[in-house]
Amino acid sequence: MDTKFIEARRGVLTQWLDLVLPPEAVDGDRTGTAQFSARYGFREKPSRIRFRILDERLVLLPGVWRPDIALDADSFSRLALQCRHAFITENETNFLAFPDVPQSIVLFGAGYGWESLEPARWLTDCALHYWGDIDTHGFAILDQLRSRFPHAGSFLMDRATLMTHEAFWGEEGNQVTRDLPRLTAQERELFDDLRDNRIRQGLRLEQERGDSGGSERRSTS
Repeated sequence: MDTKFIEARRGVLTQWLDLVLPPEAVDGDRTGTAQFSARYGFREKPSRIRFRILDERLVLLPGVWRPDIALDADSFSRLALQCRHAFITENETNFLAFPDVPQSIVLFGAGYGWESLEPARWLTDCALHYWGDIDTHGFAILDQLRSRFPHAGSFLMDRATLMTHEAFWGEEGNQVTRDLPRLTAQERELFDDLRDNRIRQGLRLEQERGDSGGSERRSTS
């Protein structure tokens, strides 16, 4: 069978392989089509982490200034960058337009799921700053990030930013309604207002519509 056949039929093949393979050949902790390879012992495609250097003094590739780099997760975890700040943004345009910050990098976020980033324990020595949408899912992603990096902070995800950009408000469908235990008091208060629709039904502010030059970022330079 070719790989295209397998990729298109992972759901059916999962049911079949679970029936015909011996239990020791199946990793029962790996579920869902996204973990098909790991469930049956196939080699997985490496996860990649994309980041930009925001300070030309952080030399990673000689002769290349402020490079835009994508590394497999294992290689990224082995980097020895002397950076003070690591920013994470979920929007590619913001990632590409992020201003220079001394001794800093910016990472292109992956939404839900931080498994690929977790092995990079050198990030625990950096101030980690997360910038997501101001909506229930944005705060849920921040909460999940803190399950792996408890010191992560947020920026431009506050009530002042939300209210200042009322003209750009949008609507979020399928809101997160569960409690998020890792939010700060201020973040939890805003999350509760969004979850309970106290400001407006399904309110959201996408990050590319918010302030891209906030004082939070300038204060880190």
